[in-house]
Amino acid sequence: MKLDILKNSWVDIVFEGRNKLYGAYDLRKSSGKTSTKALILGALFFSLAVSAPLIISMIPKSVDDEDLTIREVKLTDVKLPPKKVEPPKLNAPPPPPPPPKVDQVKFVKPVVAKAEEVVEEPPKIVDLKDKKIGNQTIKGDPDAVLTVAPAGTGPKTSQVVEESDDQVYNTAGIEVKPEFPGGMEKFYSFVGKNYRTPEEEGLKGKVYVTFVVEKDGSLTDIKVLRDIGYGTGKEAIRVLQKSPKWNPGIQNGKPVRVLYSLPISIQSAD
Repeated sequence: MKLDILKNSWVDIVFEGRNKLYGAYDLRKSSGKTSTKALILGALFFSLAVSAPLIISMIPKSVDDEDLTIREVKLTDVKLPPKKVEPPKLNAPPPPPPPPKVDQVKFVKPVVAKAEEVVEEPPKIVDLKDKKIGNQTIKGDPDAVLTVAPAGTGPKTSQVVEESDDQVYNTAGIEVKPEFPGGMEKFYSFVGKNYRTPEEEGLKGKVYVTFVVEKDGSLTDIKVLRDIGYGTGKEAIRVLQKSPKWNPGIQNGKPVRVLYSLPISIQSAD
């Protein structure tokens, strides 16, 4: 007997004498219909996927292409008429001065008069607290900029007063540099005798100081630019304050103030 596997007759032969109520029999029986449905649905989905671009292209567009084009806008320069500048008024009064930072109270000069003849009473002491006195009452502005009236030339005299040169010169370019009496070896000897080195093992380095040699040779404005800690900078200031007077620097034949910088080497005893 020839068996056609495409038909369901082979299922009855296979399940002959067996329990056909089992689920496998129904699955085998309906497998042909299921395969046919799957094939038809697959063909439909494939056809839709292939023809989708064609269908979309056939749909009319809702917006015209002309509306989407970018139009060129030409900008043209427009010349505005010049602003009218008013000419300055001749003999115009100067603008009023800005208000002061502190309230100003008008000062009324006290005079001896009858009560009914008093036109304006002088201000009370309470009203003058934290205020200036002037020829009129002005409300102060706390945000006003402080202004200083220009100084006058003062009375002219025929005497010529020699101005003192308090400028601090640098050692570079000065005619005669200031010097410790006896030279720098004497100065370092003085420092070595008077400097108290901190009792710290392995302490070693340099303390950089600056000071001003005054016209009389004294040392002022002593500053420590860098030290190595443990009070080495303060000790250097103390020693320099005890220093004898130096020979001052000379500029244009006169003693001047000179800024001097100096390193002091420190090394503790091992």
